[in-house]
Amino acid sequence: MSGQSLETVVGRTRLKNPVIAGAAEHLIDADGVRRALRAGAAAVVAKSTNESQAARDQLQQAEYMVLDENWRPVPWGRSAPKSAFVACRSGLTPQSFEEWLEQTAGLDREARSYDAYVVGSLILSDLDRAVTMARQIESAGLRILELNIGTPYASQSAKGAVSTELLPERVGEIVRAVRAAVTIPLWVKISGQSERVPDLAQSAFDAGADAVVMAGRLLGLIPDIDTFEPMLGTTLGVGGPWNLPLTCHWLAMSRRRSGPEKSLIATNGAQTGLDVVRMMLAGASAVEMSSQVMLRGFSVLSDAIAEIESYAAAKEIDIAELIGRAADSRKSFAEMKVLPDNWRRYLPEG
Repeated sequence: MSGQSLETVVGRTRLKNPVIAGAAEHLIDADGVRRALRAGAAAVVAKSTNESQAARDQLQQAEYMVLDENWRPVPWGRSAPKSAFVACRSGLTPQSFEEWLEQTAGLDREARSYDAYVVGSLILSDLDRAVTMARQIESAGLRILELNIGTPYASQSAKGAVSTELLPERVGEIVRAVRAAVTIPLWVKISGQSERVPDLAQSAFDAGADAVVMAGRLLGLIPDIDTFEPMLGTTLGVGGPWNLPLTCHWLAMSRRRSGPEKSLIATNGAQTGLDVVRMMLAGASAVEMSSQVMLRGFSVLSDAIAEIESYAAAKEIDIAELIGRAADSRKSFAEMKVLPDNWRRYLPEG
């Protein structure tokens, strides 16, 4: 074991390491959540819920594919190339809210023996209902609530099923209402489909969020050159290794906007422990890993933790000391030194 600490702090919450299992289909069943806990995740975000039947029905229409770097579908599973990414339609847990709440609260009680948390994830549909459900989540004993207002699918879903909030003022209104209803730590997941991500984050913090999760997957359309149709028939949620630089950019910009004392959680783009390190250097206190676990298995979590531990030992640094170091040393273009005609070195030959 390394002598270096893997502990990190997210808002008011100490985590034993910075790896969080992000919500997805493999965390619908209790067995999946338990497997993530056994793999060593410091927190597991159970598959999201809300009051919308349409959002639950959407899961029954879901389709999934994994594509390689040439936009070709490849078999699902751990043998997919490292560069591969998941594209899909998804939906919320098929359980009723009452079933979900009983299961998730019970799993969070179990998580205590792992020095971990099971986090309740609530996707906004109707704000008044969300406030009521948030109160019930706290009353059931859950210790952390993740409020997801950044799903990629709102424009493509049945009206009122889920929410993609893009206005800072609206983010503040929502978070303020939920914050007033509960005392437990509140993590707010925001959209990446905006040039105002730092403003969305600041509004969430101003309204009482303990941490902001950034950022939800993007919408994309992938044409099939054989059938001339969109792959899987429609617009899809997309994310993957290519998104890591985008996530790191928003982390750095949000850290600059809100200050280093505010806790950011990264999601979208991390495949390995070193990717977690990269996101921490950009400003994340912890990182959610989701689609890679769904694609390759729960060992993605344990492998990431082991890689982070080895990195910390090699660098002789406690992992929390990494947070924001790359973000804080980032320069603007105007601050970069002049390199006369450097561009000529990069012209094509022939």
